[in-house]
Amino acid sequence: MWAREIRAGTGHVVVIGAGIAGLAAAHRLLQRGARVTVLEASDRVGGKLLPGRIAGARVDLGAESMLARRPEAVALAREVGLTDRLQPPATATASLWTRGALRPMPKGHVMGVPGTASALSGVLSEEGLKRIERDADLPRTEVGDDVAVGEYVAARLGREVVDRLVEPLLGGVYAGDAYRISMRLAVPQLFQAARTHDSLLEAVREIQAKAVAGRQTGPVFMGIQGGVGTLPLAVAESVRERGGEILTGTPVTELRRTTGAGSHVDAGAERSHARWGVVAGDRVLYADAVVVAVPAPAAAGLLRTEAPEAATALGGVEYASMALVTLAYRRAETALPEGSGFLVPPVDGRTIKASTFASQKWGWIAEENPDLLVLRTSVGRYGETEILQREDAGLVDVSRHDLKEATGLTATPVETRVTRWTDGLPQYPVGHHARVARIREHVGRLPGLAVCGAAYDGVGIPACIASAYAAVDQIHGDLRGVQQLTANPVQSLHGGAGE
Repeated sequence: MWAREIRAGTGHVVVIGAGIAGLAAAHRLLQRGARVTVLEASDRVGGKLLPGRIAGARVDLGAESMLARRPEAVALAREVGLTDRLQPPATATASLWTRGALRPMPKGHVMGVPGTASALSGVLSEEGLKRIERDADLPRTEVGDDVAVGEYVAARLGREVVDRLVEPLLGGVYAGDAYRISMRLAVPQLFQAARTHDSLLEAVREIQAKAVAGRQTGPVFMGIQGGVGTLPLAVAESVRERGGEILTGTPVTELRRTTGAGSHVDAGAERSHARWGVVAGDRVLYADAVVVAVPAPAAAGLLRTEAPEAATALGGVEYASMALVTLAYRRAETALPEGSGFLVPPVDGRTIKASTFASQKWGWIAEENPDLLVLRTSVGRYGETEILQREDAGLVDVSRHDLKEATGLTATPVETRVTRWTDGLPQYPVGHHARVARIREHVGRLPGLAVCGAAYDGVGIPACIASAYAAVDQIHGDLRGVQQLTANPVQSLHGGAGE
Protein backbone atom coordinates (compact mmCIF):
# COMPACT_ATOMS: atom_id res chain seq x y z
CA MET A 1 0.00 0.00 0.00
CA TRP A 2 2.77 2.41 0.95
CA ALA A 3 4.72 1.77 -2.28
CA ARG A 4 1.57 2.48 -4.29
CA GLU A 5 1.15 5.76 -2.38
CA ILE A 6 4.65 6.88 -3.33
CA ARG A 7 4.13 6.01 -6.98
CA ALA A 8 0.84 7.89 -6.98
CA GLY A 9 2.62 10.99 -5.69
CA THR A 10 1.03 11.13 -2.24
CA GLY A 11 3.97 9.91 -0.19
CA HIS A 12 6.30 12.22 1.73
CA VAL A 13 10.00 11.40 1.71
CA VAL A 14 12.57 13.17 3.86
CA VAL A 15 16.13 13.22 2.53
CA ILE A 16 18.76 13.90 5.18
CA GLY A 17 21.78 15.59 3.61
CA ALA A 18 22.06 17.96 0.64
CA GLY A 19 25.31 16.80 -0.90
CA ILE A 20 25.19 15.53 -4.46
CA ALA A 21 23.84 12.14 -3.31
CA GLY A 22 21.00 13.64 -1.29
CA LEU A 23 20.09 16.12 -4.01
CA ALA A 24 20.17 13.41 -6.69
CA ALA A 25 17.87 11.27 -4.55
CA ALA A 26 15.48 14.20 -4.10
CA HIS A 27 15.49 14.91 -7.82
CA ARG A 28 14.69 11.29 -8.68
CA LEU A 29 11.97 11.08 -6.02
CA LEU A 30 10.25 14.15 -7.41
CA GLN A 31 10.35 12.66 -10.89
CA ARG A 32 8.44 9.72 -9.43
CA GLY A 33 5.79 11.90 -7.88
CA ALA A 34 6.79 11.93 -4.22
CA ARG A 35 6.62 14.97 -1.97
CA VAL A 36 10.16 15.69 -0.82
CA THR A 37 11.81 17.60 2.00
CA VAL A 38 15.61 17.83 2.12
CA LEU A 39 17.25 18.67 5.45
CA GLU A 40 20.86 19.91 5.50
CA ALA A 41 22.81 20.69 8.65
CA SER A 42 25.20 23.21 7.06
CA ASP A 43 24.31 26.56 5.55
CA ARG A 44 24.75 25.43 1.93
CA VAL A 45 24.07 22.55 -0.43
CA GLY A 46 26.67 20.57 -2.34
CA GLY A 47 28.81 18.73 0.20
CA LYS A 48 32.32 18.40 -1.19
CA LEU A 49 31.33 20.06 -4.44
CA LEU A 50 32.06 23.71 -3.76
CA PRO A 51 32.26 26.54 -6.30
CA GLY A 52 34.29 29.62 -5.38
CA ARG A 53 36.41 32.48 -6.67
CA ILE A 54 40.03 33.50 -6.51
CA ALA A 55 41.30 36.82 -7.86
CA GLY A 56 37.89 37.15 -9.53
CA ALA A 57 38.18 33.81 -11.33
CA ARG A 58 35.53 31.13 -10.90
CA VAL A 59 37.08 27.89 -9.65
CA ASP A 60 36.24 24.66 -7.87
CA LEU A 61 37.29 24.52 -4.23
CA GLY A 62 36.32 20.85 -3.98
CA ALA A 63 35.99 18.12 -6.60
CA GLU A 64 36.68 19.46 -10.09
CA SER A 65 35.80 16.67 -12.53
CA MET A 66 33.50 13.71 -12.98
CA LEU A 67 33.88 10.41 -14.77
CA ALA A 68 32.16 10.63 -18.16
CA ARG A 69 32.38 6.92 -19.01
CA ARG A 70 29.63 6.29 -16.44
CA PRO A 71 26.29 7.88 -17.37
CA GLU A 72 24.94 9.10 -14.02
CA ALA A 73 26.72 12.43 -13.48
CA VAL A 74 26.67 13.71 -17.05
CA ALA A 75 23.04 12.63 -17.46
CA LEU A 76 22.00 14.45 -14.29
CA ALA A 77 23.84 17.57 -15.44
CA ARG A 78 21.90 17.46 -18.69
CA GLU A 79 18.60 16.92 -16.87
CA VAL A 80 19.09 20.10 -14.83
CA GLY A 81 19.98 22.29 -17.79
CA LEU A 82 23.78 22.20 -17.89
CA THR A 83 24.21 20.56 -21.29
CA ASP A 84 25.75 23.63 -22.91
CA ARG A 85 28.22 24.04 -20.04
CA LEU A 86 29.66 20.51 -20.07
CA GLN A 87 33.30 20.59 -21.12
CA PRO A 88 36.01 17.93 -21.21
CA PRO A 89 39.52 18.82 -20.03
CA ALA A 90 41.47 20.92 -22.52
CA THR A 91 44.41 18.57 -21.99
CA ALA A 92 44.63 15.06 -20.58
CA THR A 93 48.43 15.05 -20.45
CA ALA A 94 49.71 14.69 -16.90
CA SER A 95 53.03 14.00 -15.20
CA LEU A 96 54.55 12.27 -12.20
CA TRP A 97 56.94 14.20 -10.00
CA THR A 98 59.22 11.39 -8.95
CA ARG A 99 62.90 10.61 -8.61
CA GLY A 100 63.73 14.32 -8.83
CA ALA A 101 61.96 15.20 -12.07
CA LEU A 102 58.59 15.66 -13.76
CA ARG A 103 58.11 12.56 -15.88
CA PRO A 104 55.32 11.88 -18.40
CA MET A 105 52.48 9.86 -16.92
CA PRO A 106 52.83 6.35 -18.34
CA LYS A 107 50.15 5.00 -20.63
CA GLY A 108 49.00 1.43 -21.01
CA HIS A 109 48.16 0.68 -17.38
CA VAL A 110 45.13 0.00 -15.20
CA MET A 111 45.31 2.26 -12.13
CA GLY A 112 49.09 2.13 -12.36
CA VAL A 113 49.32 -1.61 -13.05
CA PRO A 114 50.99 -2.15 -16.45
CA GLY A 115 50.41 -4.78 -19.09
CA THR A 116 54.12 -4.77 -19.92
CA ALA A 117 57.21 -3.61 -18.09
CA SER A 118 58.07 -1.21 -20.90
CA ALA A 119 54.91 0.80 -20.14
CA LEU A 120 56.63 2.14 -17.01
CA SER A 121 59.98 2.88 -18.59
CA GLY A 122 61.26 6.24 -17.44
CA VAL A 123 59.33 6.09 -14.16
CA LEU A 124 60.80 2.97 -12.60
CA SER A 125 64.44 2.09 -12.10
CA GLU A 126 66.02 -0.65 -14.21
CA GLU A 127 65.78 -2.94 -11.20
CA GLY A 128 62.08 -2.12 -10.85
CA LEU A 129 61.44 -2.89 -14.53
CA LYS A 130 63.23 -6.22 -14.26
CA ARG A 131 61.16 -7.13 -11.19
CA ILE A 132 57.96 -6.71 -13.23
CA GLU A 133 59.14 -9.35 -15.69
CA ARG A 134 59.25 -11.95 -12.91
CA ASP A 135 55.44 -11.98 -12.81
CA ALA A 136 55.26 -14.64 -15.51
CA ASP A 137 57.40 -17.05 -13.46
CA LEU A 138 55.67 -16.62 -10.11
CA PRO A 139 53.07 -19.09 -8.80
CA ARG A 140 49.47 -17.91 -8.68
CA THR A 141 48.65 -15.36 -5.97
CA GLU A 142 45.21 -16.00 -4.51
CA VAL A 143 43.09 -12.92 -3.88
CA GLY A 144 40.33 -14.63 -1.88
CA ASP A 145 37.28 -12.55 -1.03
CA ASP A 146 39.33 -9.33 -1.13
CA VAL A 147 42.90 -8.13 -1.00
CA ALA A 148 44.74 -4.83 -0.65
CA VAL A 149 45.71 -3.34 -4.00
CA GLY A 150 49.25 -2.57 -2.90
CA GLU A 151 49.80 -5.92 -1.27
CA TYR A 152 48.74 -7.89 -4.34
CA VAL A 153 50.51 -5.74 -6.93
CA ALA A 154 53.73 -5.67 -4.90
CA ALA A 155 53.66 -9.46 -4.61
CA ARG A 156 53.32 -9.82 -8.37
CA LEU A 157 55.31 -6.89 -9.77
CA GLY A 158 57.35 -5.45 -6.90
CA ARG A 159 56.90 -2.55 -4.51
CA GLU A 160 58.32 0.01 -6.89
CA VAL A 161 55.25 -0.24 -9.15
CA VAL A 162 53.04 0.41 -6.15
CA ASP A 163 55.14 3.16 -4.62
CA ARG A 164 55.83 5.10 -7.83
CA LEU A 165 52.52 4.79 -9.68
CA VAL A 166 49.68 2.88 -7.99
CA GLU A 167 50.01 4.83 -4.75
CA PRO A 168 49.80 8.35 -6.24
CA LEU A 169 46.91 7.37 -8.52
CA LEU A 170 44.89 5.85 -5.69
CA GLY A 171 45.88 8.77 -3.47
CA GLY A 172 44.18 11.07 -5.95
CA VAL A 173 40.91 9.26 -5.31
CA TYR A 174 41.00 8.36 -1.62
CA ALA A 175 43.90 10.25 -0.03
CA GLY A 176 44.54 6.75 1.28
CA ASP A 177 47.18 4.03 1.56
CA ALA A 178 47.43 1.59 -1.36
CA TYR A 179 48.58 -1.13 1.03
CA ARG A 180 45.23 -0.89 2.85
CA ILE A 181 42.78 -0.08 0.06
CA SER A 182 40.48 -2.83 -1.19
CA MET A 183 41.21 -4.01 -4.72
CA ARG A 184 37.71 -5.43 -4.96
CA LEU A 185 36.22 -1.96 -4.55
CA ALA A 186 38.91 0.40 -5.80
CA VAL A 187 39.88 -1.49 -8.97
CA PRO A 188 37.07 -4.03 -9.41
CA GLN A 189 37.93 -4.97 -13.00
CA LEU A 190 41.48 -5.82 -11.90
CA PHE A 191 40.18 -7.84 -8.95
CA GLN A 192 37.92 -9.93 -11.17
CA ALA A 193 40.69 -10.52 -13.69
CA ALA A 194 43.14 -11.49 -10.95
CA ARG A 195 40.77 -14.23 -9.80
CA THR A 196 41.04 -16.02 -13.14
CA HIS A 197 44.64 -15.33 -14.21
CA ASP A 198 47.91 -16.64 -12.87
CA SER A 199 49.80 -13.64 -14.31
CA LEU A 200 48.87 -10.07 -13.36
CA LEU A 201 50.39 -8.75 -16.60
CA GLU A 202 48.14 -11.10 -18.57
CA ALA A 203 45.13 -9.96 -16.56
CA VAL A 204 45.86 -6.32 -17.36
CA ARG A 205 46.34 -7.07 -21.05
CA GLU A 206 42.97 -8.80 -21.12
CA ILE A 207 41.31 -5.76 -19.52
CA GLN A 208 42.97 -3.53 -22.09
CA ALA A 209 41.88 -5.77 -24.96
CA LYS A 210 38.27 -5.71 -23.76
CA ALA A 211 38.42 -1.93 -23.52
CA VAL A 212 39.63 -1.71 -27.13
CA ALA A 213 36.93 -4.14 -28.25
CA GLY A 214 34.33 -2.09 -26.41
CA ARG A 215 35.39 0.92 -28.47
CA GLN A 216 34.53 3.46 -25.81
CA THR A 217 34.71 6.91 -27.34
CA GLY A 218 34.50 10.42 -25.99
CA PRO A 219 36.29 11.97 -23.04
CA VAL A 220 37.02 9.93 -19.93
CA PHE A 221 36.32 12.89 -17.65
CA MET A 222 34.05 15.89 -17.86
CA GLY A 223 33.95 19.30 -16.21
CA ILE A 224 31.39 22.08 -16.14
CA GLN A 225 31.93 25.68 -17.15
CA GLY A 226 31.92 27.61 -13.90
CA GLY A 227 33.03 24.53 -11.99
CA VAL A 228 31.65 21.13 -11.07
CA GLY A 229 30.56 22.84 -7.85
CA THR A 230 27.72 24.41 -9.84
CA LEU A 231 26.13 20.98 -10.41
CA PRO A 232 24.51 20.66 -6.95
CA LEU A 233 23.29 24.25 -7.19
CA ALA A 234 21.53 23.43 -10.46
CA VAL A 235 20.09 20.21 -9.03
CA ALA A 236 18.85 22.09 -5.96
CA GLU A 237 17.21 24.70 -8.18
CA SER A 238 15.49 21.93 -10.16
CA VAL A 239 14.31 20.29 -6.94
CA ARG A 240 12.74 23.53 -5.78
CA GLU A 241 11.16 24.17 -9.18
CA ARG A 242 9.52 20.74 -8.97
CA GLY A 243 8.04 21.56 -5.58
CA GLY A 244 10.66 20.04 -3.31
CA GLU A 245 11.65 21.82 -0.11
CA ILE A 246 15.30 22.24 0.89
CA LEU A 247 16.03 23.47 4.40
CA THR A 248 19.66 24.37 5.17
CA GLY A 249 20.93 25.07 8.68
CA THR A 250 18.64 22.29 9.83
CA PRO A 251 20.57 19.47 11.52
CA VAL A 252 18.64 16.26 12.18
CA THR A 253 19.16 15.01 15.70
CA GLU A 254 16.98 11.90 15.79
CA LEU A 255 15.33 9.41 13.50
CA ARG A 256 12.60 7.17 14.86
CA ARG A 257 9.86 4.88 13.66
CA THR A 258 6.34 6.11 14.29
CA THR A 259 4.28 2.96 13.73
CA GLY A 260 4.59 -0.73 14.48
CA ALA A 261 6.91 -2.43 16.93
CA GLY A 262 9.40 -0.15 18.58
CA SER A 263 7.38 3.02 17.96
CA HIS A 264 8.47 6.06 19.96
CA VAL A 265 5.74 8.43 18.79
CA ASP A 266 2.12 8.34 19.90
CA ALA A 267 -0.12 6.70 17.27
CA GLY A 268 -2.40 9.72 17.33
CA ALA A 269 0.35 12.14 16.32
CA GLU A 270 0.28 14.19 13.11
CA ARG A 271 0.10 11.89 10.09
CA SER A 272 -0.18 8.84 12.31
CA HIS A 273 0.09 6.61 9.20
CA ALA A 274 3.65 7.85 8.63
CA ARG A 275 6.47 5.37 9.14
CA TRP A 276 9.13 7.80 10.35
CA GLY A 277 9.55 10.81 12.59
CA VAL A 278 12.53 13.01 11.75
CA VAL A 279 13.56 15.31 14.62
CA ALA A 280 15.25 18.55 13.55
CA GLY A 281 15.66 20.96 16.45
CA ASP A 282 12.27 21.61 17.99
CA ARG A 283 10.51 20.36 14.88
CA VAL A 284 9.38 16.84 13.94
CA LEU A 285 8.74 15.96 10.29
CA TYR A 286 6.65 12.87 9.58
CA ALA A 287 7.52 10.84 6.52
CA ASP A 288 6.57 7.70 4.66
CA ALA A 289 10.23 7.13 3.87
CA VAL A 290 13.66 8.51 4.72
CA VAL A 291 16.86 8.56 2.67
CA VAL A 292 19.96 9.07 4.83
CA ALA A 293 22.59 10.75 2.64
CA VAL A 294 25.18 11.96 5.15
CA PRO A 295 28.73 10.78 5.99
CA ALA A 296 29.08 7.54 7.92
CA PRO A 297 29.62 9.05 11.42
CA ALA A 298 26.49 11.19 11.12
CA ALA A 299 24.51 8.28 9.67
CA ALA A 300 25.64 6.09 12.57
CA GLY A 301 24.31 8.62 15.05
CA LEU A 302 20.93 8.80 13.33
CA LEU A 303 20.52 5.02 13.04
CA ARG A 304 21.73 4.11 16.52
CA THR A 305 18.23 3.69 17.98
CA GLU A 306 16.35 1.98 15.18
CA ALA A 307 19.18 0.13 13.40
CA PRO A 308 21.94 -0.36 15.98
CA GLU A 309 23.78 -3.04 13.99
CA ALA A 310 23.96 -0.77 10.96
CA ALA A 311 25.10 2.09 13.19
CA THR A 312 27.91 -0.03 14.61
CA ALA A 313 29.12 -0.94 11.13
CA LEU A 314 28.92 2.68 9.98
CA GLY A 315 30.88 3.76 13.05
CA GLY A 316 33.82 1.69 11.82
CA VAL A 317 34.19 3.59 8.54
CA GLU A 318 37.40 5.63 8.64
CA TYR A 319 38.00 8.93 6.88
CA ALA A 320 41.01 10.84 5.58
CA SER A 321 41.39 14.60 5.82
CA MET A 322 42.98 16.84 3.23
CA ALA A 323 43.34 20.45 2.16
CA LEU A 324 43.25 22.11 -1.24
CA VAL A 325 45.48 25.13 -1.81
CA THR A 326 44.37 27.32 -4.71
CA LEU A 327 46.83 29.90 -6.05
CA ALA A 328 46.29 32.61 -8.67
CA TYR A 329 49.26 34.14 -10.53
CA ARG A 330 49.67 36.83 -13.15
CA ARG A 331 50.11 34.90 -16.36
CA ALA A 332 52.80 37.29 -17.61
CA GLU A 333 54.96 36.36 -14.59
CA THR A 334 54.39 32.62 -14.76
CA ALA A 335 55.61 29.77 -16.91
CA LEU A 336 54.49 26.19 -16.36
CA PRO A 337 55.19 22.89 -18.07
CA GLU A 338 52.55 21.73 -20.52
CA GLY A 339 49.77 19.47 -19.33
CA SER A 340 47.10 19.33 -16.68
CA GLY A 341 49.41 18.92 -13.68
CA PHE A 342 51.22 16.19 -11.80
CA LEU A 343 50.90 13.53 -9.11
CA VAL A 344 53.47 12.92 -6.38
CA PRO A 345 54.31 9.46 -4.97
CA PRO A 346 54.49 9.57 -1.15
CA VAL A 347 57.75 7.60 -1.31
CA ASP A 348 59.46 10.72 -2.68
CA GLY A 349 58.92 12.50 0.64
CA ARG A 350 57.25 15.65 -0.71
CA THR A 351 54.52 17.52 1.14
CA ILE A 352 52.01 18.03 -1.65
CA LYS A 353 50.49 14.92 -3.20
CA ALA A 354 49.35 16.53 -6.45
CA SER A 355 49.00 19.76 -8.37
CA THR A 356 46.45 20.70 -11.00
CA PHE A 357 47.25 23.42 -13.51
CA ALA A 358 43.62 24.48 -13.53
CA SER A 359 43.95 27.19 -16.19
CA GLN A 360 45.55 24.67 -18.53
CA LYS A 361 43.24 21.79 -17.68
CA TRP A 362 39.97 23.69 -18.05
CA GLY A 363 39.64 25.87 -21.12
CA TRP A 364 36.83 27.94 -19.65
CA ILE A 365 39.09 29.21 -16.83
CA ALA A 366 41.69 30.43 -19.32
CA GLU A 367 39.05 32.00 -21.58
CA GLU A 368 37.34 33.85 -18.75
CA ASN A 369 40.61 34.97 -17.15
CA PRO A 370 43.29 35.40 -19.84
CA ASP A 371 45.58 37.42 -17.53
CA LEU A 372 45.51 34.87 -14.69
CA LEU A 373 46.96 31.43 -14.20
CA VAL A 374 45.24 29.30 -11.53
CA LEU A 375 46.84 26.27 -9.87
CA ARG A 376 45.72 23.87 -7.15
CA THR A 377 47.73 21.66 -4.84
CA SER A 378 46.43 19.00 -2.48
CA VAL A 379 47.91 18.19 0.91
CA GLY A 380 47.11 15.41 3.35
CA ARG A 381 46.78 11.64 3.19
CA TYR A 382 45.25 9.00 5.43
CA GLY A 383 47.06 8.96 8.76
CA GLU A 384 48.79 12.31 8.21
CA THR A 385 47.86 14.82 10.90
CA GLU A 386 50.82 17.14 11.48
CA ILE A 387 50.74 18.89 8.13
CA LEU A 388 47.03 19.68 8.36
CA GLN A 389 47.51 21.29 11.76
CA ARG A 390 49.49 24.11 10.17
CA GLU A 391 47.95 27.52 9.57
CA ASP A 392 46.70 28.37 6.10
CA ALA A 393 49.82 30.45 5.45
CA GLY A 394 51.98 27.44 6.26
CA LEU A 395 50.13 25.26 3.75
CA VAL A 396 50.56 27.96 1.11
CA ASP A 397 54.30 28.15 1.88
CA VAL A 398 54.89 24.40 1.55
CA SER A 399 52.83 24.33 -1.64
CA ARG A 400 54.88 27.16 -3.17
CA HIS A 401 58.10 25.44 -2.09
CA ASP A 402 57.15 22.17 -3.75
CA LEU A 403 55.85 23.91 -6.87
CA LYS A 404 59.18 25.69 -7.20
CA GLU A 405 61.07 22.42 -6.80
CA ALA A 406 58.87 20.64 -9.35
CA THR A 407 58.35 23.34 -11.99
CA GLY A 408 60.71 26.21 -11.23
CA LEU A 409 57.78 28.50 -10.41
CA THR A 410 59.08 31.48 -8.39
CA ALA A 411 56.42 34.13 -8.96
CA THR A 412 54.40 35.50 -6.07
CA PRO A 413 50.69 34.64 -6.24
CA VAL A 414 48.22 37.52 -6.34
CA GLU A 415 45.82 35.57 -4.14
CA THR A 416 45.65 32.22 -2.36
CA ARG A 417 42.85 30.20 -0.79
CA VAL A 418 43.01 27.17 1.47
CA THR A 419 40.00 24.86 1.65
CA ARG A 420 40.08 22.19 4.32
CA TRP A 421 38.15 18.96 3.99
CA THR A 422 38.32 17.48 7.47
CA ASP A 423 37.31 13.80 7.40
CA GLY A 424 36.38 14.40 3.79
CA LEU A 425 37.18 11.08 2.11
CA PRO A 426 35.89 7.70 3.35
CA GLN A 427 38.44 4.90 3.27
CA TYR A 428 37.78 1.59 1.53
CA PRO A 429 40.05 -0.93 3.27
CA VAL A 430 40.01 -4.66 2.60
CA GLY A 431 36.60 -6.02 3.57
CA HIS A 432 34.73 -2.74 3.08
CA HIS A 433 32.29 -4.45 0.69
CA ALA A 434 31.28 -6.83 3.47
CA ARG A 435 30.76 -3.90 5.84
CA VAL A 436 28.51 -2.18 3.30
CA ALA A 437 26.55 -5.40 2.78
CA ARG A 438 25.94 -5.65 6.54
CA ILE A 439 24.81 -2.03 6.70
CA ARG A 440 22.34 -2.52 3.88
CA GLU A 441 21.10 -5.80 5.30
CA HIS A 442 20.20 -4.18 8.62
CA VAL A 443 18.80 -1.01 7.05
CA GLY A 444 16.77 -3.11 4.62
CA ARG A 445 14.86 -4.68 7.51
CA LEU A 446 13.20 -1.31 8.14
CA PRO A 447 10.67 -0.49 5.40
CA GLY A 448 10.94 3.01 4.01
CA LEU A 449 14.60 3.52 4.98
CA ALA A 450 17.66 3.66 2.71
CA VAL A 451 21.21 5.02 2.83
CA CYS A 452 23.44 6.46 0.11
CA GLY A 453 26.60 8.50 -0.42
CA ALA A 454 30.34 8.21 -0.77
CA ALA A 455 30.76 5.78 2.14
CA TYR A 456 29.23 2.86 0.27
CA ASP A 457 29.86 2.18 -3.41
CA GLY A 458 32.47 4.67 -4.60
CA VAL A 459 33.70 8.18 -3.84
CA GLY A 460 33.34 9.69 -7.32
CA ILE A 461 30.40 11.84 -8.38
CA PRO A 462 28.77 9.17 -10.60
CA ALA A 463 29.12 6.67 -7.75
CA CYS A 464 27.33 8.96 -5.32
CA ILE A 465 24.52 9.56 -7.81
CA ALA A 466 24.19 5.85 -8.59
CA SER A 467 24.03 5.18 -4.86
CA ALA A 468 21.24 7.75 -4.54
CA TYR A 469 19.20 6.22 -7.35
CA ALA A 470 19.58 2.76 -5.82
CA ALA A 471 18.32 4.15 -2.51
CA VAL A 472 15.25 5.60 -4.21
CA ASP A 473 14.57 2.24 -5.86
CA GLN A 474 15.01 0.49 -2.51
CA ILE A 475 12.35 2.50 -0.74
CA HIS A 476 10.02 1.53 -3.59
CA GLY A 477 10.80 -2.11 -2.93
CA ASP A 478 13.16 -2.57 -5.89
CA LEU A 479 16.51 -3.93 -4.73
CA ARG A 480 18.08 -4.44 -8.14
CA GLY A 481 20.00 -1.16 -8.01
CA VAL A 482 21.55 -1.98 -4.64
CA GLN A 483 22.39 -5.49 -5.81
CA GLN A 484 24.04 -4.18 -8.97
CA LEU A 485 26.16 -1.70 -7.01
CA THR A 486 27.25 -4.46 -4.66
CA ALA A 487 28.29 -6.61 -7.61
CA ASN A 488 29.74 -3.78 -9.71
CA PRO A 489 31.14 -0.87 -7.69
CA VAL A 490 31.18 2.49 -9.48
CA GLN A 491 34.72 3.79 -9.26
CA SER A 492 36.37 6.76 -10.88
CA LEU A 493 40.06 7.46 -11.27
CA HIS A 494 39.83 11.11 -10.29
CA GLY A 495 37.29 13.66 -9.17
CA GLY A 496 36.25 12.55 -5.68
CA ALA A 497 32.90 13.90 -4.53
CA GLY A 498 31.02 13.81 -1.35
CA GLU A 499 27.85 12.89 0.25
